[in-house]
Amino acid sequence: MTTTPKTPATTLAKKTAKADAAPEPSLRFYHSQALRKQTTAVLDALDAAPTQPQHAEALADLVAELVDVGLDYYFLRALQRAEVGFLTEQSARLGLSGAAKLINSVSRKFIVRMDAAQLQVVASHIRDLA
Repeated sequence: MTTTPKTPATTLAKKTAKADAAPEPSLRFYHSQALRKQTTAVLDALDAAPTQPQHAEALADLVAELVDVGLDYYFLRALQRAEVGFLTEQSARLGLSGAAKLINSVSRKFIVRMDAAQLQVVASHIRDLA
């Protein structure tokens, strides 16, 4: 009986296959067809020409849009469904708006400084979430 030697690449491939076979639970949000088209366009353009400098800005804009939509989906929709009232909802909206501005400002600073390989990793992560 022969066995194949275990190399780091073989071990990594097996771990990856196990991770793909049994994904962890996730919470994802629904977004508009228009945002889906924008997401696909940005990610496809990045894949086609990863070294183009405008892709970092486009990816940062996309991440900002996804953050805004995600915060709305996860938090504001729940408050609307719970019928917490206009003032409470507006207070939450104001707070989330401030949080989104902070998140988007910080993420933009990092994204626009990334090289092509790093941008592709972020793009791959977004594709995995979609």
